[in-house]
Amino acid sequence: MDRAAPDRADTGGPDSAAPETAEAPPAAGARSLRPRDAATLILVDRRRGGLRVLMGRRNPGLAFMPGRFVFPGGRTEPGDRRMPVANALPDYAEAALARQVSRPPQDLGRMLALAAIRETFEETGLVVGTTAYGPPETVPQGWEAFGRHGVLPDLEALHLVARAITPPKRVRRFDTRFFTAERGAVAAEEPGRIGPDAELVELEWLRLDAARKLDLPFITRTMLDELEAQIAAGFAPYRQIPFHYERHGKRERVAL
Repeated sequence: MDRAAPDRADTGGPDSAAPETAEAPPAAGARSLRPRDAATLILVDRRRGGLRVLMGRRNPGLAFMPGRFVFPGGRTEPGDRRMPVANALPDYAEAALARQVSRPPQDLGRMLALAAIRETFEETGLVVGTTAYGPPETVPQGWEAFGRHGVLPDLEALHLVARAITPPKRVRRFDTRFFTAERGAVAAEEPGRIGPDAELVELEWLRLDAARKLDLPFITRTMLDELEAQIAAGFAPYRQIPFHYERHGKRERVAL
């Protein structure tokens, strides 16, 4: 049963931060911030007979969740509206992304999927897309690496996993859409994005059982469960897309 969305996220904006950084406890007496649109990409590797997911360990010097493993992701940026793509998102994903959103912009799904791809590059150096159609004719700010490598983002290669809104009264709040793509969707890689001075200090391809043994943020652990269930369903287009949020202190999970 559909319910009204608890909040409507802003679209666009100049700054970017990993959605999982919002898991800090609520501040006493704080007013609830409006969540901002964000996106995460879970890269999976099924080539060697077992499912692995790509996770990065956050820099121990960061203020929020230092040293914890997360998926790459962050908030949308203006250039995400203007980056050319090779193929569009699947229809079911476009439809689900527009549900329980007040006055969704026509390009909401495209913008969110592109944000997930861009943030993945910024944090990991992995360029997700295809070289089959030649290089992009125009490259907005933040997407220069795709021009260097002649890669167009291929949104058709992405599946929508879930949506989650940070609980009220956190110091940062995000309305995050979680996507997934196969490791084979990585068309190029730029070294130097991981290191002691970067947001992520290491990357690991982890089996699900190994990932679940880590000290994970609640929503990250939840997304591992959602991902496993959707892979088992073969990403069928008629499947339900879960939406996680908190209302009156109680966690809710409804279908989009």
